[in-house]
Amino acid sequence: MYNEYFGLNEDPFSVAPDPRYLYMSEQHREALAHLMYGFSSDGGFVLLTGEVGTGKTTICRCLLEQIPEKTSIAFILNPKVTVKEMLATVCDEFGIKYTKRTNSIKVFVDMINRYLIHAHARGRKAVLIIDEAQNLSADVLEQLRLLTNLETSQHKLLQIILLGQPELRDKLTTPELRQLSQRIIARYHLGPLSANDVSAYVKHRVSVAGLQKQLFPDPVIKNLSDLSGGIPRLINVICDRALLGTFTKGESVVSKATLRTAAREILGPDTGHLRQKKTYAWAMIILVFVIVGVVLAAARNNNVPQNSNPVSMPVLTGDLKWPETEPLSGSLNAAFQALFRQWGNDNIPADITDLCAYAETTGLRCEQKQGSMRSLLLLNRPAVLKLFDGRGQAYYVALTSVNGETATVVIGNEIRTVYVRDIESQWLGDYTLLWNTPPGFEGDIKPGDHSPLVLWIDKQMAVINNRPARTGTDPMLYDEGLASEVKQFQLAGGLVPDGIIGIRTLLGINSAVPVNTPTLNGAQETE
Repeated sequence: MYNEYFGLNEDPFSVAPDPRYLYMSEQHREALAHLMYGFSSDGGFVLLTGEVGTGKTTICRCLLEQIPEKTSIAFILNPKVTVKEMLATVCDEFGIKYTKRTNSIKVFVDMINRYLIHAHARGRKAVLIIDEAQNLSADVLEQLRLLTNLETSQHKLLQIILLGQPELRDKLTTPELRQLSQRIIARYHLGPLSANDVSAYVKHRVSVAGLQKQLFPDPVIKNLSDLSGGIPRLINVICDRALLGTFTKGESVVSKATLRTAAREILGPDTGHLRQKKTYAWAMIILVFVIVGVVLAAARNNNVPQNSNPVSMPVLTGDLKWPETEPLSGSLNAAFQALFRQWGNDNIPADITDLCAYAETTGLRCEQKQGSMRSLLLLNRPAVLKLFDGRGQAYYVALTSVNGETATVVIGNEIRTVYVRDIESQWLGDYTLLWNTPPGFEGDIKPGDHSPLVLWIDKQMAVINNRPARTGTDPMLYDEGLASEVKQFQLAGGLVPDGIIGIRTLLGINSAVPVNTPTLNGAQETE
């Protein structure tokens, strides 16, 4: 109704699961990483929980887009069934034929077991995904556990992914389900969006709907975060109702009053109920801060000389606006020029069209990914970021250093110091960085592989874990012991802990062990 009025191409806050509107917060990426780890394991249960509307099903859809073709998927949406009904539904989803007269649990189980054996023989993996799994009875959960008993000498033949609300976690802690709980190889609880993520989420959806104008000013976004509790589904319905109210008033942007009215219509008269549970905790936090402030003030009065200077606030030398005197079309090349200068290369041709291909001619590799500021800080490498200005036009900057709340960026030919939060407000996560490959790297290394790269990996793990280098008959074998160390390193670094040594893992290792490369923290690492 309001799309034409605001200049939108479509409804930005529809609750339909359109992948174009997918916004991946940092914790959504971590949840996906846990699902991917569980999927790549040898079987068992994977658990993803979260409140209604936090994005569990969306994360699962992302997983399905990345799984190998040789995977058979059974997806169950309504699990409030008996044991026999559940087994029949599993058969239906996997395409296992049975007669209507089939009424025996044993017959269903035998048919499923035969299917799993044949699937494994054909090189296919069978995955059962159950949404709203908090509705499963203890009897059905126990039967699912029994289905995972079928295994070869190395692999279980059925992987089960459970998606559910928080009460599912409580259910799995009961004594009668302890055996199932012990088979959960990966679990993650998805919480609400942070205030910063709420802002990015709203801007992203409006942008995808075809409008670059800010319909929800920052003070309104703060109220939205409080009223919705950071739940994406609530954000959608409140924003939709608020835009309708703004349209009927003939206003151009959503006001606080209109947002509060929309929230009351959605949540009822007591729109603060999502915050009430946090009131006492926040009061205690504020009290602690007051006490700490008093103590620190007293300490300063007693210990700091009278002529000492106060701590200075960071000095900003510019903003993130693209220089009006320079053509926007040259931003990508200018950003890459700045990035290569960080690596000591000042002679990049101005007419390069494939900058990643050019990087390889200089002995470097080019990595183009999506992530968060936290993931970039973990990688600790200068990077080119794709930003969007107030009119929705894309431009590129080089992020060369980060120091707490501020960062140094190169915009065109200018070096500026800006707030990290200002970068994040214009950045959807796209970045490009350079890295130097270790000796022997030719592609991903999996446990059991032989490669000269294993010698380098072992050397780095020895430094990271403060242990001596391995001594064995086959030093180039990527064995289970070394793979276990790599998995622990991946998990600690927010990577998928699958033991596979790929580009992201090598980047992380390069960041953990001193190497001759530029860093975001401003220190030049040397061997």
